[in-house]
Amino acid sequence: MVKKALWGLALFCSLVLLCFGAFLLYVTLTDYEPEPALPLTVSNNASQKLTTGVPFTVTTFNIGYAGLDKDQDFFMDGGTRSRAASKEQTAKNLSKILSFLKREASSFYLLQEVDVDSSRSYHINQQAAMRQHLPDYGLVFAQNYLVPWVPVPVFDPMGSVNGGLVTLSKYQLKQSTRFSLYGKEDWPQQPFDLDRCIMENRIPLENGKELILVNLHLSAFDKGGKVRKQQLAFLKEFMQRHVQAGNYLILGGDWNHLIPGTAPKRFKAKESWPEWMQTIPSDFLPKGFTWVADGSVPTSRTLALPFKQGINFQSNIDGFLISSNVEVKRVYGHSLQFEYSDHNPVTAEFVLK
Repeated sequence: MVKKALWGLALFCSLVLLCFGAFLLYVTLTDYEPEPALPLTVSNNASQKLTTGVPFTVTTFNIGYAGLDKDQDFFMDGGTRSRAASKEQTAKNLSKILSFLKREASSFYLLQEVDVDSSRSYHINQQAAMRQHLPDYGLVFAQNYLVPWVPVPVFDPMGSVNGGLVTLSKYQLKQSTRFSLYGKEDWPQQPFDLDRCIMENRIPLENGKELILVNLHLSAFDKGGKVRKQQLAFLKEFMQRHVQAGNYLILGGDWNHLIPGTAPKRFKAKESWPEWMQTIPSDFLPKGFTWVADGSVPTSRTLALPFKQGINFQSNIDGFLISSNVEVKRVYGHSLQFEYSDHNPVTAEFVLK
């Protein structure tokens, strides 16, 4: 009887391992691997052209797939959850985010963690909602997360994921391209992880040059920041290449590094500096480039537990980096109290010299 039970247990374990192996093989073989440079489609491209000397605004906002509102935590940051609370809550968060975007009426929006068809956001097409509610904007989407099934956390898995970056523009875009960033996690983690990229948007100007507007979202939970170092190396090469061409550059988004010139200690918190938080290396900044951020309003909070003022660690990891031929008129964070996302948006007004 004991022998029979042991054989049954061994058979069961073998079947489990076989199924898991088959699943891992399937995910590996179907891993999303885009070309290093992939042309993107601009829908509803605007006809209005940007000119030098005229102020315009850019807002960056990681919307957290409209699922990481103030009542949520996240398993990668010490919490337990991976999905939004419910489809109704996701729809509510998205509605409030869209209302903010419409009210702010920025010239450009650089948005991160926008889902198209994901289990974690109950398959609400957030890109389509933006197209519907913001019809005056051109829209570009760059995929950076496409996995048939993320099996963690074990008892409440993230499930299927299909999402990426969205840029919205009131001005004509000449060309948009997805560039894969350097660096990947090791197998078998990589097939379940994001395929990090930047979205380069080329905006033609009357002087024959171009504004290069970059939407980015760097890695966060890479141990020791090893992948982020490679991503920063890519960005440095990218910026230097465009400076040599005489273009104007604005890079904005979720850097997942502390923005230089900002200080988390100004925000009261009981939590300590999180392990994933990295600082920008001192040798990264190319000559003539300037960081643009509002250090008085935090843009990010930790997700080990739902948001409580004075408890969660808060910092500035969202902002802009501009070349010397771009002038910043003002920059201001929006204190939304992390009501609908684990990030607060940031807006800056620029003028091209």
